[in-house]
Amino acid sequence: MMATAEAADFQRIPLLERRPDDFPFYRGRPVALSLGQWLLLMVAICVGLYLLILPPPMLRGGGMLAVVRGALLFLVPLIALIIVAPKGWTALFRHLRGIDFAWMVFFALLNLLVTLIIGYLMVNLMETTSNAVVAAAGSASTLDQILLFVRAIPQLFGEELVSILPFLALLTFFTSRGIGRVASILLAMLLTGVLFAAMHLPTYGYNIIQSLGGIGPVRLVLLVPYIVTKNIWVSTGAHILNDWLFFAVNIAGSADG
Repeated sequence: MMATAEAADFQRIPLLERRPDDFPFYRGRPVALSLGQWLLLMVAICVGLYLLILPPPMLRGGGMLAVVRGALLFLVPLIALIIVAPKGWTALFRHLRGIDFAWMVFFALLNLLVTLIIGYLMVNLMETTSNAVVAAAGSASTLDQILLFVRAIPQLFGEELVSILPFLALLTFFTSRGIGRVASILLAMLLTGVLFAAMHLPTYGYNIIQSLGGIGPVRLVLLVPYIVTKNIWVSTGAHILNDWLFFAVNIAGSADG
């Protein structure tokens, strides 16, 4: 009887979600997280971002140090998640199915299209700041170009982790206030997009409009594969493929020039 009532209460997003596949933690499955535990996770995210954006002297520089900073972005919040949910942290990770790889490619290409459209509009409507890392890729040495692709793997996994955990925290907050599941998901997505844009402010010279208008929508697109699959590996794969495409196009364009 309880299972039937819970299934009836499950409001899914049409075309994107399967009934009754659901997100972890926000309804106490596989474990419930207290407010204090959620706050600890948010602090860990801030620490990981701090080490990436404003690293101590020992972590400054390029090459392998950049790879280490990218790894710390996911290691710090992941360790915190393991501490607060030792029996439930693996709920973020699912086994990959064949269809999941198709989702990665589809959303990487979709996000590339969205990014190109938004970028075109912004360049023609306002003054923008280029991404220094991507812009420098074409003139970098072969070794540095390889390291750019390598460092993207842990760093983009970290970006997914520091996006999806706040998304789940916001989902927990909104649903606990009696807001419907679908409305809570949409609100959590919107605010996660804003937070993700704020993380990229230093990258784009603290251009608030560019960050919100350019990076916010990108985060929304990359949240969709997680919503569809409930698997962080899928959104991470889409994110990595998307950025690798940008790197490759920039490097190829510089070589042709």
